[in-house]
Amino acid sequence: MSKRDYYEVLEVTREASEQEIKSAYRKKAMQYHPDRNPDNHEAAEHFKEAAEAYSVLSDQQKRAQYDRFGHAGLAGQQFDGNFQDLGDLFGDFGEMFGLGDLFGQRQGRRNNRGSDLRYDLEISFEEAAFGMKTRIKVPRPETCSECDGTGARKGTQPETCRTCRGTGQVRYQQGFFSVTRTCGECRGAGRTIAAYCQKCRGEGRVKREKTLEVAIPAGVDNGTRLRFEGEGEAGHRGGPSGDLYVVLRVREHPVFERHEQHIACVIPVTVWQAALGDDVLVPTLEGQEKLHIPEGTQPDTVFRLRGKGIPVVNGHGRGDLYVTVKLQVPTRLTKEQRRILNELAAITPADNQPSPKGVFDKVKDFFGA
Repeated sequence: MSKRDYYEVLEVTREASEQEIKSAYRKKAMQYHPDRNPDNHEAAEHFKEAAEAYSVLSDQQKRAQYDRFGHAGLAGQQFDGNFQDLGDLFGDFGEMFGLGDLFGQRQGRRNNRGSDLRYDLEISFEEAAFGMKTRIKVPRPETCSECDGTGARKGTQPETCRTCRGTGQVRYQQGFFSVTRTCGECRGAGRTIAAYCQKCRGEGRVKREKTLEVAIPAGVDNGTRLRFEGEGEAGHRGGPSGDLYVVLRVREHPVFERHEQHIACVIPVTVWQAALGDDVLVPTLEGQEKLHIPEGTQPDTVFRLRGKGIPVVNGHGRGDLYVTVKLQVPTRLTKEQRRILNELAAITPADNQPSPKGVFDKVKDFFGA
């Protein structure tokens, strides 16, 4: 049987806001929840249908795909129903309807997950451009080797909580509704420990400093975040580890200014070089390179050296280097130089005025900024 339109399922328009979609889903879920409709297969199907519709329409990327291509745009994507967020969506209603029993096991595993960590790493302009490998030391809680993360004394194992029978939750019946609460005996862990591990004192984790080798790809920029899965804090009592995020801070370069994948610099040339033309050496990220200054070059002229910029991150190609010519006017002249300049001034028409734009304004024109 073909799927119904998700907007039709939640009874909202295609222009519905995020809050309107959430409210419509809350209403449908309360109406068709299995605890309110025991042994009602049709209600259970409506409940799943509404959860699937909300999973798509509450996600901006999925919603955009669906609006453009319909159900075909979501082909191959696995539906999870956003069950991890149902407790936040329903608040107390989630406990009244026993959502803890339906999804409590997954929620418990999520709560046992170790925290993500952040490490700020400062690198040079060149290291950001061409990449590098380095070692960092990350202090973090790791799984206790004495108890293998269980928190129980060596030779013993945690026991299933007798109060909640391992679910981590206790369910009470209050009239028509069933109310689910975190088990007070095991505090939601589902297991109790008779004798704690002496090394970690029952935490299942100990603090250590781990040395990690970090590969910085070429082309990264200031503020780039690199994610290292599972290198964060160890999970609590067997839970999965969090992730480590390395945040890069790129030091400013004394010569180059960066514009995405392009770089720019300023070089000084004499009035004579600009007027008569010359070959000059300009700095690049890989050393000096010869640049020809044509005869009659004007102040603040920008030259482009293709492929001398920053490499594209995880891609192909490089940006360009933009070199701006800045004229150096002599401050002290000999009598002969002054005489020659006066003669030149007398025969040169004053019809070429300098551009009011700044150096990097002209560079930005090249970049399309």
